[in-house]
Amino acid sequence: MTASQTRFSRPRFALMVLIGVYPLITVLLYVVMPLTDGWTIWQRTLLIAPLMVATMIWGLIPAVQRLFRGFLNPAVH
Repeated sequence: MTASQTRFSRPRFALMVLIGVYPLITVLLYVVMPLTDGWTIWQRTLLIAPLMVATMIWGLIPAVQRLFRGFLNPAVH
């Protein structure tokens, strides 16, 4: 291997996604809870899960990969 090669770091990626997911799910809960007063937890989860997945797939994950490219792909020595 040469010094210019990189290796994708799954632990770093997991950390960055967690840092992005926490505020995302918190905001979704604050928005959804008042609108779903009286719903059971499985009904709220059924509403939140697709919103969460769509936001992660088309927003959060691409942004993390773009903004933290150097951190996620450290050089291999």
